[in-house]
Amino acid sequence: MIELGSTSITIVAVIAAIAVAALVIAAVLRRQVLAAGEGTASMQEIAKAVQEGASAYLNRQFRTLALFAVVVCALLFLLPGDAGIKWGRSIFFLVGAVFSASIGFLGMWLATRANLRVAAAASEKGGRAEGARIAFRTGGVVGMSVVGLGLLGAASVVLIYRADAPSVLEGFGFGAALLAMFMRVGGGIFTKAADVGADLVGKVEQGIPEDDPRNAATIADNVGDNVGDCAGMAADLFESYAVTLVAALILGKAAFGEQGLVFPLIVTAVGAIVAVIGVAITRVRGEESGLAAINRGFYISAVIGVVLAAVAAFVYLPSSFADFTNGNLPDHDGDPRLIASLAVAIGVVLAGIILWVTGYFTGTTSKPTLHVAATTRTGAATVVLSGIGVGFESAVYTAGIIAAAICGVFLIAGGSIGLSLFLIALAGCGLLTTVGVIVAMDTFGPVSDNAQGIAEMSGDVSEEGAQILTDLDAVGNTTKAVTKGIAIATAVLAATALFGSYADAVATKTAEVAGGPLSDLTAAMMNYSIISPITLVGVILGGATVFLFSGLAIDAVTRAAGAIVFEVRRQFRDHPGIMTYEERPEYGRVVDICTRDSLRELATPGLLAAFAPIAVGFGLGIGPLAGFLAGAIGAGVLMAVFLANAGGAWDNAKKIVEDGHYGGKGSDAHAAAIIGDTVGDPFKDTAGPAINPLLKVMNLVALLIAPAVVVVTVGPDANTGLRLGIAIVAALIAFGAVVASRLRAARVDREAERDQVPAQDALVP
Repeated sequence: MIELGSTSITIVAVIAAIAVAALVIAAVLRRQVLAAGEGTASMQEIAKAVQEGASAYLNRQFRTLALFAVVVCALLFLLPGDAGIKWGRSIFFLVGAVFSASIGFLGMWLATRANLRVAAAASEKGGRAEGARIAFRTGGVVGMSVVGLGLLGAASVVLIYRADAPSVLEGFGFGAALLAMFMRVGGGIFTKAADVGADLVGKVEQGIPEDDPRNAATIADNVGDNVGDCAGMAADLFESYAVTLVAALILGKAAFGEQGLVFPLIVTAVGAIVAVIGVAITRVRGEESGLAAINRGFYISAVIGVVLAAVAAFVYLPSSFADFTNGNLPDHDGDPRLIASLAVAIGVVLAGIILWVTGYFTGTTSKPTLHVAATTRTGAATVVLSGIGVGFESAVYTAGIIAAAICGVFLIAGGSIGLSLFLIALAGCGLLTTVGVIVAMDTFGPVSDNAQGIAEMSGDVSEEGAQILTDLDAVGNTTKAVTKGIAIATAVLAATALFGSYADAVATKTAEVAGGPLSDLTAAMMNYSIISPITLVGVILGGATVFLFSGLAIDAVTRAAGAIVFEVRRQFRDHPGIMTYEERPEYGRVVDICTRDSLRELATPGLLAAFAPIAVGFGLGIGPLAGFLAGAIGAGVLMAVFLANAGGAWDNAKKIVEDGHYGGKGSDAHAAAIIGDTVGDPFKDTAGPAINPLLKVMNLVALLIAPAVVVVTVGPDANTGLRLGIAIVAALIAFGAVVASRLRAARVDREAERDQVPAQDALVP
């Protein structure tokens, strides 16, 4: 047992104060955003409809998830452990969930007010710079809130529970990750159902512009940008922040005792300073690209973060591993201050490289995206094929870069497994020193997209202003893809680091309960070796779960989008006055359909993520469960990057055509580009981003249940019947949800076939 000295307690208290200061700065930035002009009455009316729809959706979603969170909180009490730890873990599970939901709601609330102000700024003098400033500072508010709440939660746990903080933080990270996954999946289904439905009927069938007010799905599309991209991604990055901290603190305490528990908090506190600097220095100069300004701000703040983290390491850490207060110290002759600084630097460099690589594969001026745009001349099939090719290729490079970073950390650890796992978590903390800027980059995208929609629907923005908003939207497509790449990198680093926590939990509980020699079957269940057939089965099941999860998410969008297509067609058919502006579309009906379908589809992916590890762990054992996590990480990183970058390339290829290339708007090439974009929508904004919290939810579930699996497998009270009973129930819940989803899909298809109106009959002459 370690005890925190007065110096460490003082440092953690200062970190908590920094967290509060970050929240104060977020409030100041929020006031600056809201002080900007709100544009015309028409703009305000459209923005108000988006605000009301987004708030109504999130309120209904939170009511749905509240019961689920309470049930999970109660289930955490069933896990073995000290009563005080159980209470703390359960309470901070709810705190993590509430913080994650709060970040998501804040991102949505402010974005739905900033979009109006960006649209209004576009037609003013210096509109490009001012619009970019408002959009980026909107993200800055959310970024500072992520840093503030994440630091505040972690520092509070350390101050209250001291040496037991890592066990309690498991609950905090689990709550954040679980809510983020639900918000990602639900928001992603909502936004892409509306977007796909709007494009297929409005742009392809009716030949009207993307955000034409005659399209009944336009309001729902703009609502979706906020509940999916803003709320979902903000919650996702918050849980990345929380879970990476959890992994670092658990491993730091195990290896280095007091200093290992405190130093990761210091590194992430540096991130608060970096976030302030990054938001302050990111300004568009004259007519330069918004992407150039954002990249400049990111790289400068990243370098500052590396320097400050190195200073903190040399001030706080001892010069020799032998000088640490306590812990299971590795046998290493190096200087821990230098090694820790290098690990943080590797994480920051990883973020910078992924930023560049993702920008290369998805940017409007890069060869891959230009190639996808060029294939629009030969039809939709070649557009889809080229986008898939770009996605696959980019996934290999990104995964290779992440693997190289992990190898680099392993080398500076001198081959020590325990030290390298802690340093991987520290690299994740280093990457997240830039999280404030990363969140700002991500929020920039949907705010710019919404601003363009408001401008087009209102018709109150000049031609020059409309072009500025189009350019900002294209920049936003790239920044969203970049932040998705960085988010998956944090997921991999956090999940890899959690392997160490998992192994430590298994070893500790095994030492407590193990009795005599194990049977061959039980020994195989406890074996981590990849050459063990049963462990390899776990690897296969882990990869398969990622594919099944992705398929469920995409299929959910397909069904919801189909319902939107039928509804928008119906309105055009039954109300011909819509096309002549004599009748107003029923926007609310489309918003209601998106809300209903997204919440209905929410449970299946969530139950799969929570119960699949339980089924594998209790059914096959500790070794196969470790293999399950490894398979999920390997498949997850490739799948997430493939989906995000393919979708980003399709989206920006469409922008290239709409800018006048290959025939421009209304041409056959444009129709082909729209098909590519609609295929990519659920890729990049639903399934791909949801894989990040999926990996961390499954890792944290495995970490939480590992001691219980050991108890029923090798302890004196080992109970094969109980173990298999738990596994069967978990498998029935996970795959019962999948079967229910399939049956629901079949019912929806029958209803659609019964009520379907052929597309050609739905067109208005």
